[in-house]
Amino acid sequence: MKIKSISFPSVVEGYNTSLINVAKDQLNGLKIQDNGDDYIIGNLALSEGRNPHKAINSSPDEVDYRLLAKAGIVIAANFVKEPMVITTGFPFSNININKIAARDYLSGLDSIAFDSRTIGGRDHQTLQFAVNRVDVIPELIGGIIAIRGGEHQRTGNFFMVSLGYGTVEIGLSTDGGIIQRTEGSGPGLRYAIDLAKKDLMQNYYVGLRTEHQFDIAFQRGNIMVNRKRIDLSEIRKHALSHYYKDVISPLIRNTWDDDDFSKANTIILIGGGAQYPEIAECFSEEFSGFANIEVPDNPTTIASRGFCIRSLNLAGGNSDAAVGIDIGNAHTTVSVFEKEYDTTIIE
Repeated sequence: MKIKSISFPSVVEGYNTSLINVAKDQLNGLKIQDNGDDYIIGNLALSEGRNPHKAINSSPDEVDYRLLAKAGIVIAANFVKEPMVITTGFPFSNININKIAARDYLSGLDSIAFDSRTIGGRDHQTLQFAVNRVDVIPELIGGIIAIRGGEHQRTGNFFMVSLGYGTVEIGLSTDGGIIQRTEGSGPGLRYAIDLAKKDLMQNYYVGLRTEHQFDIAFQRGNIMVNRKRIDLSEIRKHALSHYYKDVISPLIRNTWDDDDFSKANTIILIGGGAQYPEIAECFSEEFSGFANIEVPDNPTTIASRGFCIRSLNLAGGNSDAAVGIDIGNAHTTVSVFEKEYDTTIIE
């Protein structure tokens, strides 16, 4: 069975003004209600919003987490025809304080109000659905499940590094499970993006762009300033290099020892940071000669795909029920199993 993953930017903004026929499909026209207020989400927030934002490592008590979770379920409902079995996750650093609240919140959802006028519908509609079961696991474990149980079918020992926007997480995975002593967490890509923004501001006025808007420019490699396109490639390379030297390398040195490297000789990079060749090059330089660096296809969706596989197991093999939702700080990714009746509402 093949997994289908759909992603959208993890940004929200309050927006009670009407938006009519502004998006081609539901993924790009997410406008969802929470406690009676309307919010634009994801790509729509980036195109129509003035201050799209998200709190870093937010909890289920915060409105942005609730909205992104609702948006993920709205997307998943296009593909899942049975009561949902949902798996989601948090970093090791905050899963213990959020696990029960997230499970209770998602388990208690049975309807979501959204504005369909953004894609040519008639006013607000209500999605009715059922949630059969919810599981909340560490994001790194989701990545390991995907590598071992998904299309990769990896066996043996390997190191995993999840390079997220808010957090970088590391660990050594064996056939018997992760070695807890090798787990570690540190600041995520936000560290590098903040460095790049400060570097750029020495010569340019970047305006009132939010952190997430600058992140989009950082990913793209250029930014418009005073009607001029500024190349960010050198600034980005400098920031990512410093991020590796200041955060990632010390984290690994302080967590993994020679005995760990005698057990495994492969480091697998996942998450948004794995998309940057500058970071992969830093790993290759440091571990040249005794560890191979691997970046799987679509590294940003790995955790969500692992969540989906976990849901499949909890659903007793019923692929119609399984949903994985990775509510990341940069992107939210929804994973489901591909089916013959997939709709065209999500392109």
